[in-house]
Amino acid sequence: MKNYFGYEGKICVVTGASSGMGKATVEMLVDLGANVYALDLNPCTINGIKEFIKCDLANKKEIDEAFKKIPEHIDSFFGVAGLSGAKTDYRTTFDCNYTSNMYITLNYLKNRMSKGGSIVYCTSTAGLEWKRFKKEQNKVVHAKTWEEVEEVTRKLASSAPATFAYMYSKRCLSQFACEQAVEFAKLGIRINNVLPASTDTGMKQEFQDMIGSEKELIAQAGLAGRLASPEEMAYPMVFLNSEMSSFISGLDMVVDYTDTCLKTLGLKKNIEAISATNPIICAIAKKMLTKSANNNRALNPSSSEQK
Repeated sequence: MKNYFGYEGKICVVTGASSGMGKATVEMLVDLGANVYALDLNPCTINGIKEFIKCDLANKKEIDEAFKKIPEHIDSFFGVAGLSGAKTDYRTTFDCNYTSNMYITLNYLKNRMSKGGSIVYCTSTAGLEWKRFKKEQNKVVHAKTWEEVEEVTRKLASSAPATFAYMYSKRCLSQFACEQAVEFAKLGIRINNVLPASTDTGMKQEFQDMIGSEKELIAQAGLAGRLASPEEMAYPMVFLNSEMSSFISGLDMVVDYTDTCLKTLGLKKNIEAISATNPIICAIAKKMLTKSANNNRALNPSSSEQK
């Protein structure tokens, strides 16, 4: 049978490769014959990868060191690594989710990819409202260096709740992908996004605590009645970077089992249609999240001590 995906012998770089969607993506790529370079803070023990490279995606110097170990020519990049903000500060969350992808794309992929190359970012349905709030993202998305991004987000990083960094970073990444898809198309390189709904990964508990309950988390997965599996998000990422998607670029592929349809039809309230940078909204959210965290500690004192 013909290998329609075309990954045999291709150099693929995957971030967030040790767990969840990243791990599922690596496993599929190995099965398809790709030479996979797996980046993560935690060891990636999947048999068949070319090399595991320990890397903190929120650290520019570590990214530079990691790419010294990756071949000069790269065929496909999978930007899967991400943080919810529940256990990290605003700066770390935002840089892992957005700044690292921006930096890698402009400083490495643009120079190491050739015609036929492909890039996919794992953003989130939390990033769907990027078009509505484009003015909020412009300064970030149009910053060309790591330092410029840090400067334009400095005030937010000191005042907004870290969980808001998740939504804002995903919106920025979705806009960045759209704009860069146009620029990279001139080089024959494709860029697409996969926007996952609620998925059963290692961050499930973090998102569950943020939204209130497992039931409410499942409600963000449309009419599926369950959370998606990591593989169900890896499938579309592997598809979009494959030869089967050779004429697809600039796409926001929403993978949410009709959740967006329900919102579009007015059958469900869109709780994410709010500003991610408005000082008043950020202050209210920070107060509510602090109150919720205090309540959780009061109800579960033993788990609080273990942390």
